[in-house]
Amino acid sequence: MIRDYRPYYIKKLDLRFRDWYAGHFLRPQFRCLGKNCTFMKPWHVRVFGAPIDLGDYANVITTPEHKVRLTVWSAEKGKGFITIGNYCLVCPGVRISSATGISIGDSTMMASGVYITDADWHGIYDRTDYIGGTAPVVIGSNVWLGDGSIVCKGVTIGDNSIIGAGSVVTRDIPPNVIAAGSPAVPLRDLDAGRPMKTREHWFADAAKLERDIDAIDRDMLKGNTLLGWLKSIAFPRNETEETP
Repeated sequence: MIRDYRPYYIKKLDLRFRDWYAGHFLRPQFRCLGKNCTFMKPWHVRVFGAPIDLGDYANVITTPEHKVRLTVWSAEKGKGFITIGNYCLVCPGVRISSATGISIGDSTMMASGVYITDADWHGIYDRTDYIGGTAPVVIGSNVWLGDGSIVCKGVTIGDNSIIGAGSVVTRDIPPNVIAAGSPAVPLRDLDAGRPMKTREHWFADAAKLERDIDAIDRDMLKGNTLLGWLKSIAFPRNETEETP
């Protein structure tokens, strides 16, 4: 891991700017943007169309090369929506495209490169039909969609289920299973006797969590100086040089 040379107060300014950007530029693009959402590099989030809702305590992570794209584009008035529940995780490169309706439950995690769509986005025989066949998508709570997985139109995924990386979900997946493949099929059941801890539990005491993260930042950035940070930008070096 490359060391963060920023002084603590520089990181705090960066976080405040990030929150200001999300509130000023992103919030107006959502029908509802929940409380205490965090965006990593929010300038790489692309929101098109409406209505789009994002619940409380959601974490959205982006990178310059892997933007997050939320799109509602419907041929019929009153159709098309995206609803993402509370405590969800949206990783770099996630794309969600709706013409009819996509509902995602609380605490669901979408890994890098996940694609969720409720439409074909072209007719099978009429390629000038820019929507094609559509059917709503329903993803339950505490679902984990693995890297690069694709969820196609008309699919329901039950609570707590895990979709393996690279899978293509073309049919319903029941709750409490691990599914994978193309098309994805259930491979085994989750252990019903084991307690399930979700992202909601992580945020149970949000104030304490924020204090703990701040304490970690203070410790990790302790001793960093403005001059040292500027030198690390102007004269970067191989971090392994510091390893004895």
